[in-house]
Amino acid sequence: MRRRHLPVIVVLIALVIQSCQKDQTLSTQLDIQLENALEQLSGSDYLSDFRLPEATDINEIPADPLNRITHEKIALGKMLYHEPGLGLSPNNSIGEGTYSCASCHFASAGFQAGRVQGIGEGGIGIGAKGEGRVKSPDYDEIDMDVQPIRSPAALNVAYQRIMLWNGQFGATGMNAGTESQWTPGTPKEVNNLGYEGIETQAIAAQDVHNLVVDEDVVTTLGYKELFDEAFPDWDAANRYSAETAGLAIAAYERSLLANEAPFQLWLRGNATAMSDLEKEGAILFFGKAKCASCHTGPALNSEAFYALGMRDLDHNSEEVFKTDHTNPEHLGRGGFTGRTRDNYKFKVPQLYNLKDSPFLGHGGTFRSVRDVVAYKNEGVKENPRVPDVQLAPQFEPLGLSDDEVDAIAAFLETGLYDPNLARYEPSSLPSGNCFPNNDSQSRVDLGCN
Repeated sequence: MRRRHLPVIVVLIALVIQSCQKDQTLSTQLDIQLENALEQLSGSDYLSDFRLPEATDINEIPADPLNRITHEKIALGKMLYHEPGLGLSPNNSIGEGTYSCASCHFASAGFQAGRVQGIGEGGIGIGAKGEGRVKSPDYDEIDMDVQPIRSPAALNVAYQRIMLWNGQFGATGMNAGTESQWTPGTPKEVNNLGYEGIETQAIAAQDVHNLVVDEDVVTTLGYKELFDEAFPDWDAANRYSAETAGLAIAAYERSLLANEAPFQLWLRGNATAMSDLEKEGAILFFGKAKCASCHTGPALNSEAFYALGMRDLDHNSEEVFKTDHTNPEHLGRGGFTGRTRDNYKFKVPQLYNLKDSPFLGHGGTFRSVRDVVAYKNEGVKENPRVPDVQLAPQFEPLGLSDDEVDAIAAFLETGLYDPNLARYEPSSLPSGNCFPNNDSQSRVDLGCN
């Protein structure tokens, strides 16, 4: 009986081996095609051109010449970024000590907000990944800390010299010559300190978001020694300040790198890190679909601004606050520069961990990565406010099939997905506060009450 079935078993094993060999052959062919596509874009140096460094390899992370990255600054910045105890100047006293930088940019949401519009002060709760944060019944809308545009991700920001969708923060690079827009008495005035965008935003954000850093606060919350270690060369009279706090937070933000994503592992030599579908999507992304004409470099972003006719935050069906069509932020770069030719043009964003928070585009109006790919494939604007003359030449029908759209979406959703961003969160804060929020409902949601 056993001998009678032996040929059948042999045939089955042979078929399995043959199938595996075919799969391996296909995968190898896709690897070669992807390597060729990358090499055509950037030459033989493509591995370094698209590879993110390790967060601990601070000499490889792009840094502001005026803010050298050190492990001590990163350690301090990680704590300050998540510290609700700095929220000491709220619009409503009931919100004191309840919000932090991470209220709108936290790890489980891909360092974005977990809802369509981030809520700092004036919000309660967080839910599982930020989707449960809502307006506090104790707040009037006017006193809430919200932005009239989708909060950009803080992930991979080391590859930006100017910050925000309109690029208004940063004294160097593309912002050279915009000094007339650094309006006194506004956050843009901080550009006069001469830092790049990440540092400028981190310093300005403390006033914008009603945070307080001084020696008394630093001492009370248990951060004085960390400041001393991070800024030993600063005079003690200036060491515990919004500026040094911002420089530490910026150093930490520069270390937020999605370097455990499958595409990054593939670039490091792990040919099995990406699925065949993800590889097919990557080949299209870097080739036929021309995505890399705008999205390039290690973060797959750029500092260019384009009008793609996407809708604004006030177009959402979800509840949003303090936003309407008159907000200058809806003009994108033009809202900062004041130049008509810059209107409706928004900075090209980074592309890692997009699926962590399913609100995409500067208005958060897309609900999946595939929706965005399909929109760009169709090349038809959805926002009637954007004049056709402003639309980017690159925004045109791409002629991709549904299967090709699916493949690109797979590459973006899972090939660029780092599953371990929690490594960038502190285990606890010196103050003992709950983070990223410290209101009563958030403490319940987070299990730290």
